[in-house]
Amino acid sequence: MHRREFIKKLTALGVAAGVARIPGLVPHAWAFQGRGQIPYRQLGSTGEKVSLVGLGGFHLGRPEEQESIRIVRSAIDNGINFLDNSWDYNGGQSEIRMGKALRDGYRQKVFLMTKIDGRTRQAAAKQLDESLRRLQTDTIDLLQFHEIIRMSDPERIFAPDGAFQAVLESKKAGKIRYIGFTGHKSPEIHLKMLETCFTHNFSPATVQMPLNIMDAHYDSFQKKVLPVLLQHGIGPLGMKSMGDRFLLESKTVTPMECLHYAMNLPVSVVITGCDSLPILEQALTAARTFRPLSEPEVAALLVKTAKAAKQGRYELYKTTDHFDSTAHNPQWLG
Repeated sequence: MHRREFIKKLTALGVAAGVARIPGLVPHAWAFQGRGQIPYRQLGSTGEKVSLVGLGGFHLGRPEEQESIRIVRSAIDNGINFLDNSWDYNGGQSEIRMGKALRDGYRQKVFLMTKIDGRTRQAAAKQLDESLRRLQTDTIDLLQFHEIIRMSDPERIFAPDGAFQAVLESKKAGKIRYIGFTGHKSPEIHLKMLETCFTHNFSPATVQMPLNIMDAHYDSFQKKVLPVLLQHGIGPLGMKSMGDRFLLESKTVTPMECLHYAMNLPVSVVITGCDSLPILEQALTAARTFRPLSEPEVAALLVKTAKAAKQGRYELYKTTDHFDSTAHNPQWLG
C-alpha cells in the first residue's frame, strides 16, 4: 500500500474510533516509574526513556535568570529528564539560561531537545551551532524543525539545499542524535510533512503537536495525526495542554484536568511551560498522581468542553497568528 493511502486509512480509523480504541494502542502499557515517582515512557522507537512531563523552554524567559535556573534544576532533581527549548525563544535567552542550569553535572541527567527555524541549509546550520553554544553542550539529543505551519514548509526543508541536508550532516558529525519536527497550525500540514519525510526515505524520531481536551473537538491532531505516529513508531510529543492559559479562560477545565487528559493519551511526554516553582510543582503533582482515566471520565471531560471548543475559539495557535513566531519574523526561515 502506498504511504499516502496508508496515512489516509489510519487517519480515518483515528477519527472514527478515537486513539484509545485502536487495537494494540494501549496508552499506558509503556509507562513505568522513574526517579521521584515520575512515570517514564518510551520515546517512540528510539529506546530512550523520558519523563511523562517535560519542561517547556519558552516560559523560562519570564522570571529572573536565577529563578529560571532554579526551576530547571528543581525539575531535574524531582525526576523530569525531558527538556524542551528553541533557538528563537526569548531571543535566545531560554537556551542561554538552560545552558547555565545544565552545568555542574546536570547535562548528563537529561534528554535535551531544541528546535531551529531555518529552512535553508545555511540558516539551519547557523542556528544549530548557535544553540549548541548557548546550551553549552557538544550534542543535542533531539533537534526538531520548528513551526511546520505552512504547506510549503516540507518542500523547503527537503529541497536540494534545504535544512534537512544541514541537519543530516550535523547528525553524522555527532552534533545531534535524533531528528523530529513540530508545529501547531493544522493536522493536514503535519500529515503533509510526514508524507514528505516518507517520500525521502526518512522517518522522524518524534513529532510535536498540540494535544489537549479542546483539540479533541476541533481540527484534531489527536484524531488525525496521533494514530499515524503510533503505527510508525514515531514518538508523539504533546504540547499546549492548557493552550498557554487560553483553555483555562474558558472556565470549563482546571489545570490538573488539562494535564491529566493529555497524559492519558498515548504520548511519550507532555511538555508544559513552568515560569515559577509553584507551577513546576503543579506539573510534578500531575505526573505523580496520574492514573489512567476511565472511558466515563474522559467522556465527561469532553462533554463539558464541547461547546467552548467549537471553532477553535480557545485554540488560538490554530485559528490566529498569535503563536506564529516565524510569520512575525520571516527572516528566521532563511
